This record gives sequence, structure tokens and C-alpha cells, in this order.
Amino acid sequence: MRTYGCQMNVHDSERLSGLLEDAGYQRAAQDATPDIVVFNTCAVRENADNRLYGNLGHLRPVKDAHPGMQIAVGGCLAQKDRGEIVRRAPWVDVVFGTHNIGSLPVLLERARIQREAQVEIAESLETFPSTLPTRRESVYAAWVSISVGCNNTCTFCIVPALRGKEKDRRPGDILAEVRAVVAEGAIEVTLLGQNVNAYGAEFGDREAFSKLLRACGEIEGLERVRFTSPHPRDFTDDVIAAMAETPNVMPQLHMPMQSGSDRVLKAMRRSYRQDRFLGIVEKVRAAMPEAAISTDIIVGFPGETEEDFAETLKAVEQARFSHAYTFQYSKRPGTPAAEMEGQLPKEVVQERYMRLLEVQERVSGEENAKLIGREVEVLVAEGEGRKDSARRRLSGRAPDSRLVHFAVDDDTDLRPGDLATVTVTYAAPHHLVADSGVHAVRRTRAGDAWEARNAAPAEAGPGVLLGMPKVGVPAPLPVMSSGCGSD
Repeated sequence: MRTYGCQMNVHDSERLSGLLEDAGYQRAAQDATPDIVVFNTCAVRENADNRLYGNLGHLRPVKDAHPGMQIAVGGCLAQKDRGEIVRRAPWVDVVFGTHNIGSLPVLLERARIQREAQVEIAESLETFPSTLPTRRESVYAAWVSISVGCNNTCTFCIVPALRGKEKDRRPGDILAEVRAVVAEGAIEVTLLGQNVNAYGAEFGDREAFSKLLRACGEIEGLERVRFTSPHPRDFTDDVIAAMAETPNVMPQLHMPMQSGSDRVLKAMRRSYRQDRFLGIVEKVRAAMPEAAISTDIIVGFPGETEEDFAETLKAVEQARFSHAYTFQYSKRPGTPAAEMEGQLPKEVVQERYMRLLEVQERVSGEENAKLIGREVEVLVAEGEGRKDSARRRLSGRAPDSRLVHFAVDDDTDLRPGDLATVTVTYAAPHHLVADSGVHAVRRTRAGDAWEARNAAPAEAGPGVLLGMPKVGVPAPLPVMSSGCGSD
């Protein structure tokens, strides 16, 4: 499985894995040539097409050498390009869209029997994805989707055209899934939506999202609740109150700003202005002084002037983001922004991007430095720190979602899913270090579940192999934004 894009795609890949395993497929070993390769694609960035077709090109000789191997392409780029994928890469067996991921096993079988490519793109959601089997990548931290689609019309974004209008799940269904993943061992849940805090619009309850957060607070065994990504337009005071008053809702907020310029925000068709955005930040900090706030920012939107860019820098300084996912504007065919006048030269965008990066790196470093000497409880993660084994460290997330690398003694018994109390000794812009040792260990049901999964022998039996290297532990902060200008 190769997954590109936002958390929604990562969670969709968990469902695709669950569907295939439910149909009798097995994961391929890391060193094996898989019988099936599935690409779950993103269409937000300009290079998405090149990445996909480049990867498909690399796979062609592999497939030629392994008769019977199948390649499937799904996700947002498949929804957009449809039959173009098979035209450009005729060795692809299946193309499916964002609305019919549940069709993948049937389409693979049909392609195998008919010996021709199957292209099936539904125009609207056939079944809410959360009703499908799911093979979760983590037993201790889980994604739970509360809605799909988006009702916004941001001029830079192609996602609403590919994901469709917002569809909300019923609160009881969401809470039932949360209870189920907690029963299976998860102690952290991240609520997902393309515009997560607009939840309830479909059934007419403007306070549905804050009620959902409070209801999560009543679930026994659920220790950490997060959500991503909210829209400033829908960020109401009742949500802030629910965050502050619900103990297991973490003091962390990822809210895309996109630009600090009112003029650019209007051109982007973002229904707020700088004062509104910074006002939300101020209210969140007043309610939760320890909250870490992160954002998405697009540099070089058509018509952006030096004065507009200066407003973005001013907003970054004022908001004091713990982290910002910064992107150079990428023209996407089919979006209004692609046809706008004032498309900026690449070198101008690049120069502004580097200046923004410099400011945000400094701000992140300064904000992280405030935590030196502070004791934090870290949820031990699997695979967060690439150099952990060489430096004899483990890694995990603090309650505010900051990444912490911490030193461990030889006799420290910690598993992914357990909680460790450490003291921060060093701060960098993108992580914290705690080299003073582990002060306390809290072994959890999540650690037990991780241990049980990894101790279980591989299931024997017939079946073809599914190429499914890990897509990564669900991080509390998004790797990329939920369709708001990020790849």
C-alpha cells in the first residue's frame, strides 16, 4: 500500500487494508514482491500526477516479470483523472474513486477474470467508509472519521470536487466506534473530518461538535482526544469551552490560517480575516494557556504582494505557532485560483517561502524552549524517531502533541502505548529532548494490546500477498492538511 496526502487518505488506506484482508489477502513481507500494489493518491499538489506516473513506470518491469501481479489506483487523483490513468499507464488493473473504496476487492477479481482494466468512479458516496472493515496501523492510537466531504469553496482547493459535499455520521455511530477502538486497546483517538468542526451542519445542530467532544470525555479508558482539521469560520466558543472543560481533550489545536492578509483571504474565499483568526487563538490560549497551536500557510497565492506577505509574517509572530506546515502555492487545474491573474514567478514564491520558514523556525524554537525543565507525560510511539536506536532513545507525543525523544536505561521496560514521565532538557524547532531519564512509567492497556499484536504468530493459510509496508503511526498532528492547501 502506498499512501499519499492527508490523514483522511491514511485512514482510507486502513480501510482498504481491512477490506483486502477480509477478502482473504495477506500482507506481503517487506522483502517480497507483492501480488497486489495499491496506490491511494492525493490531488492537492501540482506534482501529484508526476509522483504517481513515475511510480507506476517503475512498477511496470516488476509486473512484467511477475505474471498475475495487479496494480490498483484509488483516491483523489483517481477520482479526478479516471480513465486517463489507464490511458497513460495501461498496465494498471483497477482505478477506483474516493466514493467507492469498498469496491476494490470485487474490481480486482473482475480484472483478473476479464483480463482487462476496471475503471469504476462513483459520483457520490455509496456507503459511509467507517462501516467497512478496517486494519488499523496502530493499536494504541486510532483515527475515527466523523464526516467526509467539504461544503467550502476555497479557490485553491480541489478537494470538495473530489470528496463531495459534507456527509456527517450520527453521533451514536461515532461514539460506538470510539468505544470499540478503546475496547481493542486504543487510549488515544483523533476525530477526522475535512472540516471537522462543521460537524452537525447536515442535521442542523450547530453545537454538535462540542457535544461530541464532551461525550468522548465520558468514555472510560479513553485518555487522549484530538481532532483535525477545523475551519476558523466554524470555530465557536462552545468548542473552546468543551476543549478546556473535558479532561481527555488534549491542549492542542491545528487550525489552517493559509494567509495573514485579509485581501488574500478574500481571494482564497476563506470566510474569516486575520482579526478573526487571531481572536480564536487568543481565546484558546486564555482557556488553555498550555495549548500548542499549529497551522497551514500558503505562500505565493495569485496576486499576493509584498505587503500581503508582510501581513502573514506579522500573524505568525503574533500567533506564536508551535509549528506551521508551509507550502508554496500550487496551481491545480479545475480550481478558480488556477485561472486568476497575478500568478507569481517561481523565484518570488521561493524567496518568500524561505523567509517565512526562517521566521517560523525561530518562533517554534522559542516556544519549545519555554518547556525546558518541564515534566511531561509522553505516549510512547512506534517509529516516530528515526535515530532512536542509535541514540538509545524512545519517542512519543506529549499531551500538546509535541514530539519528545527521551533517553532510556537498559532496564526500562516500555512498550508503544505505555506512558513515560520525563523532563525536557533540550528544545529544537521540531522536537524536544529529555535526556534526564524516565521518572515514572505507566503501563497501559494500549501497551498490552501492542505486545499481544506483536507476539501473535503470523496467520497461516491460503491467500495471495498484499504489499502493505507501514504507513506510519497516526500522529496527533497531521502529516499534511485535510485538503486545505497541502499535499
